[in-house]
Amino acid sequence: MPMHTDYLLHLADNALILGQRNAEWCGHGPILEEDLALANNSLDLIGQARLLYQHVAALRKDGRTTEDLLAYFRDVPDFRNYTLLELPHSTALAPTAAGVRDYAVTIARNFLYSALMVLVWDALKASKDVQLAAIAAKSFKEAQYHLRHSRDWMLRLGDGTDESHTRVQAALDHLMPYTQEFWTPSPMESTASDAGVGVDMRSLQAGWNTLVDNCLAEATLKRPATEGHVSTGKFCVHSEHLGFVLAEMQSLARAHPEAVW
Repeated sequence: MPMHTDYLLHLADNALILGQRNAEWCGHGPILEEDLALANNSLDLIGQARLLYQHVAALRKDGRTTEDLLAYFRDVPDFRNYTLLELPHSTALAPTAAGVRDYAVTIARNFLYSALMVLVWDALKASKDVQLAAIAAKSFKEAQYHLRHSRDWMLRLGDGTDESHTRVQAALDHLMPYTQEFWTPSPMESTASDAGVGVDMRSLQAGWNTLVDNCLAEATLKRPATEGHVSTGKFCVHSEHLGFVLAEMQSLARAHPEAVW
């Protein structure tokens, strides 16, 4: 089995978990257009996850692994997504936060992540894994839209009312430390990068800083410090929040594991 399947799962899990989180706004968006925009964002992300899970299943060649198995029948310690992406839509970090949604938190997270992924997918278009390169080419276009959408809202909120500015600044202050995980080397990333399949994340840090700093300056926001605890989601060590995400996302499949649609 190829050595980079864990790397593919990392990319897929990122997309799936953020797609699930953004889908929680369906029917709850601040305006109808944004309800639809985040639903489309979620569909893009879950579509990326599907392609990556299908690729992992094909590489494993065990006759058992499927995209559904990878999405619905793995547990918290098996997921490799960034901790940033599993957090609730609130700075309060309530365990489920089902009824607590701050749109500024959602937008700030989407901005920080999509600013990263436009760089990641662009680099992965040159991957030696031709299937991953093809997925990256498609996903790059989607990430460009996600970045444009979230960046536009960062500007509206940051340079808007006193209330919107305060909320999005608080969201940034809360979320920015979790971005340290982007640049923390992991064995799966090093293996994939050394094989010419993945990308050295540290090579993207300067570009990400430029995208972020330019937006924050235009939005009249201050860049928070990132010192402190470094989250470890991509090492399969998560916050308490991922369990709640998976419980909701996986409940139907686990209740009817033999169902065929």
